[in-house]
Amino acid sequence: MPPSAPAASAFAWGGAETKFFFALTPEHILRAAETFGVRCTGRCLTLNSMENRVFEVEVEGVDDDPADWSPTRHVIKFYRPGRWTRRQILDEHRLLFDLDEAGLAAVAPARDADGESLRVMDSGIFYALFPRVAGRNADEFSDGQLQQIGRLLARLHNVADSQPHTSRLALTVKTYGLDNLEYLYDSGALPDDLADDYADVVEDICAWTAPLLAAAHRQRIHGDCHLGNLLWRADLPFLVDFDDTVSGPCVQDIWLLAPGRDKDAERQREILLAAYESLRAFDRAELALTEPLRALRYVHFSAWTAKRWQDPAFPKAFPHFTDRNYWRDQLFDLRECYELMRR
Repeated sequence: MPPSAPAASAFAWGGAETKFFFALTPEHILRAAETFGVRCTGRCLTLNSMENRVFEVEVEGVDDDPADWSPTRHVIKFYRPGRWTRRQILDEHRLLFDLDEAGLAAVAPARDADGESLRVMDSGIFYALFPRVAGRNADEFSDGQLQQIGRLLARLHNVADSQPHTSRLALTVKTYGLDNLEYLYDSGALPDDLADDYADVVEDICAWTAPLLAAAHRQRIHGDCHLGNLLWRADLPFLVDFDDTVSGPCVQDIWLLAPGRDKDAERQREILLAAYESLRAFDRAELALTEPLRALRYVHFSAWTAKRWQDPAFPKAFPHFTDRNYWRDQLFDLRECYELMRR
């Protein structure tokens, strides 16, 4: 049987009541931005984001000379209710402040008059204001750009390793694998005829991965360091969207920027790592986690989608999620990962 539409999540990580989240109006958005001490011109633009609600707002200039006055633009981010606690969001902000203070091109949030970077609406929705920083994605990288990326990651990890997260999730087989598997079962997202096979391979992957993850150095990392979150400005790379920052192994950030399995991907990863190691030591044994982490990401993404199925944007964005073929392909991909892990 095909899976049914997933039920609303009872888990703390996502899926909480979001009726206020869907009902944000320009009036709510502009009023929230102005709590940080800025004055909005009234212009407001919706930005693309599946997880949170993100808007660009235009803010009046602060130059004393009216002849030089010009508006600036900021980005206001409303966090999905029920996913992160206040302390967990502040952990994200603290990492961004640490990176900014170290001179890395990280987009840290603004602070209000009391020095706070996070505020909350009457409806319970947390929000933060960020400066708008323009950048572009690159379709492919030169060897020189790969070296730049490697050095950027090394500097990021050096700063991030200076202190731990206090409240964020740890990337483990439980948080990214078994808990998500439990949710997919309980929500009815898995097709009946594939559910047991899917569970078996996920449990095998988790059993294989657990000792490798336990042996790896764990620290603050970006956590979702895919190519879409790497932007270029003035020929320099910088990373955005630290919403998924976790405590985990540094290889998680590395493999996502060179995710392929062919010879060219291996060559790119080696160039990136050589540049990385010019600024920070890297335990090459962690590369054995590439396929396990890829598999956990598959499971994590499926559960993430299922937990948000009550959000009207998700059925539109992922129309094949409730098709049996989607889960058949997921099962094939997970088995492929498991075979490569055991070689």
